[in-house]
Amino acid sequence: MSDEPLETARRLYEAFAAKDARALLALLAPQFHGVVSEGMPDGLGGSYDGAGTMLNDCWAPVFASFDVRALPDEYLPVGPGRIVVVGRYVGTALRTGRPLHAAFTHILRIADARVTELVQITDTGRWRDALDRSGS
Repeated sequence: MSDEPLETARRLYEAFAAKDARALLALLAPQFHGVVSEGMPDGLGGSYDGAGTMLNDCWAPVFASFDVRALPDEYLPVGPGRIVVVGRYVGTALRTGRPLHAAFTHILRIADARVTELVQITDTGRWRDALDRSGS
């Protein structure tokens, strides 16, 4: 398997860490499709079609509510242009100051050095708990 998909995946997480919208858009294919775990706070769970839609309607609101990083622990190539990334989100909810620690699995599809699909699986309860002002 070519290293290109793996390098593209690594660049994606570097762009997330830098909160670099321009780099994220450059890494996503125009026909990008994103799937975010149902139950995410603020109604962010669901499907997003298009790189700009994912950035503006999902990731921008996440970064407005959380100071969070997606820290990949493993990159697992599972087929041509397909990589499963296992890691953890670590950060803080901005409006409560409460910590966020949640495992994730991302299933990436990559073609021509661009991400065509990202499917997120995470513990959405931990995201909601971080936003809960009651601390319960």
